[in-house]
Amino acid sequence: MKIQFIIINIIAILSTIGCVNQNKNNINSKNLTKSEKQQKIEKIELTERTRGNNRSIVYTPTLISATLNGDSTQTTMSLSEWENISRQAEALNLSKISDLQSPTTGRYTDRALAATIIITSNGVTYTSATFDAGIPPKELEALYNTLQKPRQKKPLK
Repeated sequence: MKIQFIIINIIAILSTIGCVNQNKNNINSKNLTKSEKQQKIEKIELTERTRGNNRSIVYTPTLISATLNGDSTQTTMSLSEWENISRQAEALNLSKISDLQSPTTGRYTDRALAATIIITSNGVTYTSATFDAGIPPKELEALYNTLQKPRQKKPLK
Protein backbone atom coordinates (compact mmCIF):
# COMPACT_ATOMS: atom_id res chain seq x y z
CA MET A 1 0.00 0.00 0.00
CA LYS A 2 2.84 2.37 0.88
CA ILE A 3 4.58 1.60 -2.42
CA GLN A 4 1.45 2.44 -4.42
CA PHE A 5 1.09 5.72 -2.49
CA ILE A 6 4.73 6.66 -3.20
CA ILE A 7 4.40 5.80 -6.92
CA ILE A 8 1.23 7.90 -7.23
CA ASN A 9 2.94 10.85 -5.51
CA ILE A 10 5.99 10.59 -7.81
CA ILE A 11 3.76 10.55 -10.90
CA ALA A 12 1.80 13.55 -9.62
CA ILE A 13 4.98 15.52 -8.88
CA LEU A 14 6.52 14.76 -12.28
CA SER A 15 3.38 15.74 -14.17
CA THR A 16 3.16 19.01 -12.18
CA ILE A 17 6.78 19.88 -13.01
CA GLY A 18 6.14 19.16 -16.69
CA CYS A 19 3.07 21.45 -16.73
CA VAL A 20 4.95 24.30 -15.03
CA ASN A 21 7.78 24.11 -17.60
CA GLN A 22 5.30 24.00 -20.46
CA ASN A 23 3.55 27.15 -19.14
CA LYS A 24 6.90 28.99 -18.92
CA ASN A 25 7.64 28.05 -22.55
CA ASN A 26 4.22 29.34 -23.68
CA ILE A 27 4.77 32.66 -21.87
CA ASN A 28 8.24 33.07 -23.45
CA SER A 29 6.90 32.32 -26.94
CA LYS A 30 4.10 34.89 -26.49
CA ASN A 31 6.64 37.57 -25.50
CA LEU A 32 8.84 36.66 -28.47
CA THR A 33 5.88 36.93 -30.84
CA LYS A 34 5.06 40.43 -29.54
CA SER A 35 8.64 41.60 -30.02
CA GLU A 36 8.82 40.06 -33.49
CA LYS A 37 5.71 42.02 -34.46
CA GLN A 38 7.30 45.27 -33.23
CA GLN A 39 7.86 47.40 -36.30
CA LYS A 40 10.40 50.16 -36.67
CA ILE A 41 9.05 52.86 -38.94
CA GLU A 42 11.95 54.54 -40.70
CA LYS A 43 10.22 56.84 -43.18
CA ILE A 44 6.72 57.77 -44.38
CA GLU A 45 6.04 59.49 -47.69
CA LEU A 46 2.78 61.03 -48.89
CA THR A 47 2.56 61.75 -52.61
CA GLU A 48 -0.32 63.53 -54.34
CA ARG A 49 -0.31 63.92 -58.13
CA THR A 50 -2.40 64.97 -61.07
CA ARG A 51 -1.64 66.57 -64.43
CA GLY A 52 0.30 69.75 -63.71
CA ASN A 53 0.56 69.22 -59.95
CA ASN A 54 3.05 67.08 -58.08
CA ARG A 55 3.26 67.19 -54.29
CA SER A 56 5.41 64.98 -52.07
CA ILE A 57 6.06 65.09 -48.31
CA VAL A 58 8.64 62.79 -46.70
CA TYR A 59 8.56 62.31 -42.91
CA THR A 60 11.61 60.96 -41.08
CA PRO A 61 12.30 60.92 -37.32
CA THR A 62 14.00 64.34 -37.46
CA LEU A 63 12.92 66.01 -40.70
CA ILE A 64 9.96 66.82 -42.94
CA SER A 65 10.90 67.33 -46.60
CA ALA A 66 8.17 68.79 -48.81
CA THR A 67 8.33 69.16 -52.59
CA LEU A 68 5.70 71.02 -54.63
CA ASN A 69 6.22 70.96 -58.40
CA GLY A 70 10.00 70.78 -57.95
CA ASP A 71 10.34 73.41 -55.18
CA SER A 72 11.64 71.85 -51.96
CA THR A 73 11.50 72.91 -48.33
CA GLN A 74 12.61 71.17 -45.15
CA THR A 75 11.42 71.62 -41.57
CA THR A 76 12.42 69.90 -38.36
CA MET A 77 10.25 67.20 -36.88
CA SER A 78 9.76 67.07 -33.12
CA LEU A 79 10.10 63.75 -31.35
CA SER A 80 6.46 63.83 -30.17
CA GLU A 81 5.20 64.46 -33.73
CA TRP A 82 7.26 61.55 -35.06
CA GLU A 83 6.11 59.24 -32.27
CA ASN A 84 2.47 60.10 -33.04
CA ILE A 85 2.90 59.48 -36.77
CA SER A 86 4.93 56.28 -36.36
CA ARG A 87 2.48 54.91 -33.74
CA GLN A 88 -0.37 55.32 -36.24
CA ALA A 89 1.68 53.64 -38.98
CA GLU A 90 2.63 50.76 -36.66
CA ALA A 91 -1.07 50.14 -35.97
CA LEU A 92 -1.62 49.32 -39.65
CA ASN A 93 -1.17 45.91 -41.22
CA LEU A 94 1.51 47.17 -43.61
CA SER A 95 1.51 44.09 -45.82
CA LYS A 96 -2.15 44.73 -46.68
CA ILE A 97 -2.15 48.50 -47.35
CA SER A 98 -1.67 47.89 -51.08
CA ASP A 99 -5.02 46.05 -51.13
CA LEU A 100 -7.10 48.79 -49.46
CA GLN A 101 -9.90 50.07 -51.67
CA SER A 102 -10.43 53.77 -52.26
CA PRO A 103 -13.96 54.97 -51.45
CA THR A 104 -14.04 57.36 -54.45
CA THR A 105 -12.66 57.53 -58.01
CA GLY A 106 -12.22 61.25 -58.75
CA ARG A 107 -8.54 60.70 -59.54
CA TYR A 108 -9.50 58.83 -62.71
CA THR A 109 -10.69 62.08 -64.33
CA ASP A 110 -8.39 64.60 -62.61
CA ARG A 111 -11.17 65.80 -60.28
CA ALA A 112 -8.89 64.83 -57.40
CA LEU A 113 -5.20 64.34 -56.84
CA ALA A 114 -4.09 60.71 -56.85
CA ALA A 115 -2.58 60.08 -53.41
CA THR A 116 -0.32 57.30 -52.18
CA ILE A 117 1.26 56.61 -48.79
CA ILE A 118 4.64 54.85 -48.80
CA ILE A 119 5.91 53.47 -45.48
CA THR A 120 9.42 52.10 -44.94
CA SER A 121 9.62 49.77 -41.95
CA ASN A 122 12.54 47.52 -41.00
CA GLY A 123 14.09 48.11 -44.44
CA VAL A 124 10.95 47.04 -46.33
CA THR A 125 8.88 49.54 -48.35
CA TYR A 126 5.08 49.23 -48.30
CA THR A 127 3.04 51.25 -50.80
CA SER A 128 -0.67 51.86 -50.36
CA ALA A 129 -3.15 51.57 -53.18
CA THR A 130 -3.82 54.92 -54.86
CA PHE A 131 -6.76 56.90 -53.49
CA ASP A 132 -8.31 60.35 -53.96
CA ALA A 133 -6.46 63.00 -51.95
CA GLY A 134 -8.57 64.02 -48.96
CA ILE A 135 -10.62 60.81 -49.05
CA PRO A 136 -8.37 57.88 -47.99
CA PRO A 137 -9.55 54.35 -47.22
CA LYS A 138 -10.93 54.27 -43.66
CA GLU A 139 -7.94 52.19 -42.44
CA LEU A 140 -5.53 54.97 -43.53
CA GLU A 141 -7.71 57.90 -42.47
CA ALA A 142 -6.11 58.65 -39.08
CA LEU A 143 -2.58 58.49 -40.47
CA TYR A 144 -3.51 60.56 -43.55
CA ASN A 145 -5.19 63.27 -41.46
CA THR A 146 -2.15 63.47 -39.17
CA LEU A 147 0.16 63.80 -42.17
CA GLN A 148 -2.05 66.59 -43.57
CA LYS A 149 -2.00 68.79 -40.45
CA PRO A 150 -0.66 72.24 -41.34
CA ARG A 151 2.90 72.94 -40.26
CA GLN A 152 3.54 76.21 -38.43
CA LYS A 153 7.32 75.96 -38.48
CA LYS A 154 9.94 77.91 -40.38
CA PRO A 155 11.57 76.01 -43.24
CA LEU A 156 15.23 75.06 -42.91
CA LYS A 157 17.55 76.74 -45.39
